[in-house]
Amino acid sequence: MSNFLLFAFMCICLIILPGPDTAITTKNTLSFGKQGGFQTLFGTCCALCVHTFAVIVGLSAIIVKSAILFSIIKYAGAIYLIYLGIKTLLSIKQDMNSDMSEIKSSKGHSFFLQGFLTNLLNPKVAVFFLTFLPQFLNPAENSWSQFLIMGITYIVLTAIWFILYITLIQRINVFMKKPKTQKFIQGITGAVLVGFAIKLAFEKAAFK
Repeated sequence: MSNFLLFAFMCICLIILPGPDTAITTKNTLSFGKQGGFQTLFGTCCALCVHTFAVIVGLSAIIVKSAILFSIIKYAGAIYLIYLGIKTLLSIKQDMNSDMSEIKSSKGHSFFLQGFLTNLLNPKVAVFFLTFLPQFLNPAENSWSQFLIMGITYIVLTAIWFILYITLIQRINVFMKKPKTQKFIQGITGAVLVGFAIKLAFEKAAFK
């Protein structure tokens, strides 16, 4: 591939932009600590692996060019984000002094799934992989191997950024764990997730 350093720099700029992945990671880290954050991140990275595989074998191109497939994934993602957003807003009514270990044991298994589905059901990620990655292809080299390298690079940079992000949240967790602050953040996060869902619902494919 060509201009690898430029590609890595552009990836970093795109990764740090807030999106559904950031919102769900923030929510789970604030509510359940590093365990929630890292499991969510693992789910996100696994979904990015699927997107990488999809662009290598050409599935992303099929999805983006098919209005039906694009719409199905788009609306499924929007519905899931609305579900998470409403669930977060409703959680504000729960007792803030409830046993956290009990909450973790009952919901811990869903952190990975939340991160995985939030990213996987976002067709904008498929569009990004299909439109951004080819700009750095070297015509003289094998395309699938270049896509693989770029996909792995993006996943690694995503993991590094969110590890730093989760660690930062944990360092200011004393303030964040104040009941009023928790309720405020949960309210904002829930509203943001619903907002992302509405935006996603009106998203159009780059190609038809």
